[in-house]
Amino acid sequence: MTAPRTSGRPVGHLVIGVDTHKAQHVAAAVEPSRGLIATASFDNTRAGHAALAAWAAALGPVAVFGIEGTASYGKTLTAALTGTGATVIEVNTYASSNRRSRGKSDALDAEAAAWAVIDGRATGVPKACNGPVEALRALMVARGGAVKARTESGNALKALLADDLDLAESCAGMNTRATALRLARLRPRHGADPTANRRIALRSIARRWLALDAEAADLEADLKARAEATAPALVAAFGISYVTAATILCAVGDNPERLGSEAALAKLAGVCPIPAGSGQTDGRHRLYRGGNRQLNRAIYTIAICRMHHDKRTRQFVAKRIQQGKSKKEIIRMLKRYIAREIYRLLQPATPTAMT
Repeated sequence: MTAPRTSGRPVGHLVIGVDTHKAQHVAAAVEPSRGLIATASFDNTRAGHAALAAWAAALGPVAVFGIEGTASYGKTLTAALTGTGATVIEVNTYASSNRRSRGKSDALDAEAAAWAVIDGRATGVPKACNGPVEALRALMVARGGAVKARTESGNALKALLADDLDLAESCAGMNTRATALRLARLRPRHGADPTANRRIALRSIARRWLALDAEAADLEADLKARAEATAPALVAAFGISYVTAATILCAVGDNPERLGSEAALAKLAGVCPIPAGSGQTDGRHRLYRGGNRQLNRAIYTIAICRMHHDKRTRQFVAKRIQQGKSKKEIIRMLKRYIAREIYRLLQPATPTAMT
């Protein structure tokens, strides 16, 4: 913790803005009618979180904490503060950015986060990261790493195999798994010539691919079980695989009720329409370019799947084409409808009254 910088001004109800980083957080205490009261930095540790809360309480009554990155570097701090009953508001980075006129420093960013809450530009409820969805997120991170490494190994295997004409011919027509199984059984002789060493490398890469494939399969089995247990209705919907469902759940968090309407989910996913008409194209719309891009991609995947395999969606597409809509416009419409459907699927089931 660094020595606090104070203004010496009297203190009322405070808003604490926090600029979060991997190793250290910077906090700024702001009183709405008097401005900045104090700033200090704290380690991103349990002790640091406790010290930040104690520092804020010592300055005066705290109304709310405005924290940047509540789902990334500020995740553990957010959990620690909400665990004590404190009110936390999520501050998007863009909501606190005015660097052209005020300059850039962590203390200025923390103060800007506090003012974003005071001005009403930041009102979001932080995504909860302490339940089954957080478990899904951990599995998704591990699976994503294994799949990416498997793809890289497969690409390296194919590139190196092309240099060995004899082996390439024997593996012709095989998929990556069959090729890896074939090459993993190689018994190359050791020597200084390129062919022998190339085959040693091919065997090594093939075994790595098989190991990564097995790792990904194990993680996907766990992921499927967790996704089905967490949101069975979502997984059961047409065109939504357990991986896509997990992506959606990770974007929404353990508290989907924080999204007060289906329009809020559409905004989060970047699928809310924005007017883009002009002249003879008046009435057209385009999509909001912000939002969670992983969630946006998941909804796009669902839309493409349904366009190819769902009868009702194909009928919808045919009707819109007759109306003169472009393929991009139709996909945008589908994504908006899918966001509305997802919102309903994420709502807790209403108990049926006994009669």
